[in-house]
Amino acid sequence: MPKQKGKYRFSFGPWNISEGADPFGPEVRTPIALAKKMRIAKQLGFDGMQFHDDDAVPDVDKKSSSQIAKEAKQIKKMLDSEGLVAEFVAPRLWFAPETIDGGYTNNSAKLRQYAIERTKTAIEIANHLETNSMVLWLAREGTYIRESKNARKQVLQIRDAINEFLNYDPRLRIMIEPKPNEPVDSAIISTIGHAVGISYMTDDPTRVGVLLETAHSLLAGLDPSDDMGYALAHDKLWSVHLNDQGGLKFDQDKSFGSNNLRVAFNQIRVLEEYSFGQAGEWVGLDVKAMRTQKQERATKHLSNSLQTFKFLLDKVVNMDQKVVGQCIAQRDYEELDRYILCHLMGKRY
Repeated sequence: MPKQKGKYRFSFGPWNISEGADPFGPEVRTPIALAKKMRIAKQLGFDGMQFHDDDAVPDVDKKSSSQIAKEAKQIKKMLDSEGLVAEFVAPRLWFAPETIDGGYTNNSAKLRQYAIERTKTAIEIANHLETNSMVLWLAREGTYIRESKNARKQVLQIRDAINEFLNYDPRLRIMIEPKPNEPVDSAIISTIGHAVGISYMTDDPTRVGVLLETAHSLLAGLDPSDDMGYALAHDKLWSVHLNDQGGLKFDQDKSFGSNNLRVAFNQIRVLEEYSFGQAGEWVGLDVKAMRTQKQERATKHLSNSLQTFKFLLDKVVNMDQKVVGQCIAQRDYEELDRYILCHLMGKRY
């Protein structure tokens, strides 16, 4: 009888089907309309979509509250027609000219207020999409030169901003997505530990958790499965962005498991062991196609990542726990290492 697996819901964002531009070259694929991306999501077996505020409402800064509500509600109808739901909305503060030197930690009080108001608009968009989850990727909250800002002050500014959002909407749940660097040289909330720490500083820690991205942990020189375990120990792991990374470079968003298959295996092992998803948590696949992909094959990174997740889930569920337990009891970790490698390669042990 096959062993029981956990039930998972999968999502991705419109940015995960891209035109292939990079810092050194232009777009190489034709843009795909949001409605078609939703159809693709359903066809590939995804359950929901993630949104930046301006994915749902383009040019959001130029529109009135009524226009924003109208456009966001139209997106909700599109989701409904495909049988999808919105996982979260995130304010795309890092694109705005007002946030060149940060949003909530900007040295200008006027520009800090812009970031606060833009985020409140994102909360309203989330409400129109019928999700109470907001992700804060604090992309430009940090510095290029340490003498330009005060680290303690930045932490308190972020805390105060989060408190304002919690008080603005009593239903809101906030997930902080940490990253050590890029676009800024050094981010103030750089790891899962930093994100968990600041969550406890807020007015309502029960409504502030974390979203862990594989590549961001790897860029910090950490193991993402350990980061997952740390967040789970605090009951703070509310979503994940699974992908992969080829070393300490720029953020690559490679297909899940494509570079570090055993690292990917251990992420699924931790998620499965602690029943991730049973309380409504999502598995996001924040992956991007290689620039070399042709238009007609520009979604294989999503289907491949989903298949890799399911393949590794089978491996996790069908591990021989008796062998694992014996190796641990005998402190024979060399033998445990060999068993895991044989198991992943499909070789007889």
